[in-house]
Amino acid sequence: MAEPRHEGGRGRGRERDREERDSEFVDRLVHINRVAKVVKGGRRFGFAALVVVGDQKGRVGYGHGKAREVPEAIRKATEAAKRALIRVPLREGRTLHHDVFGRHGSGRVILRAAPAGTGIIAGGPMRAVFETLGMHDVVAKSQGSSNPYNMIRATFDALKREDSPRQVAARRSIKVSTLQARRPGAEAEGADA
Repeated sequence: MAEPRHEGGRGRGRERDREERDSEFVDRLVHINRVAKVVKGGRRFGFAALVVVGDQKGRVGYGHGKAREVPEAIRKATEAAKRALIRVPLREGRTLHHDVFGRHGSGRVILRAAPAGTGIIAGGPMRAVFETLGMHDVVAKSQGSSNPYNMIRATFDALKREDSPRQVAARRSIKVSTLQARRPGAEAEGADA
């Protein structure tokens, strides 16, 4: 008799773990598009949602969902975003390690590292990505297409190109300290300290 109860308890525990994992994510609705299909009786409306999801600790993803109702489209987009998370290395947990350029279609973005206290200087869809990522200081400029889908994809293209000093040192088979010593302006920082 005690055996079946134990099985049910394990299932509830798994569901609780999933809820805890989902609660650590912050999601932002970037764009909703309403589309109409003309049928014999009139128009049939559908909705497409673009959502950005992140844990504010360096992981972020975006998703696209389509449905007849807005809440269902947002739910589908959120699920898709959670399945497509990427990890972005952040310097001191607040900004980028280096300036980076990204593009998708005719959308181009430039992301620049910024000193502490700068804040997020970015427009629309890019701001949602940085807030959910947990970035505090960044300067971003979008050029070309202002379509939210292209801007998000170009921003993700740029973030995927972001490297930490540890990754660069591993790729070159040298120590991180050697790499940091070669950095321009490293002598000035050493003199200040």
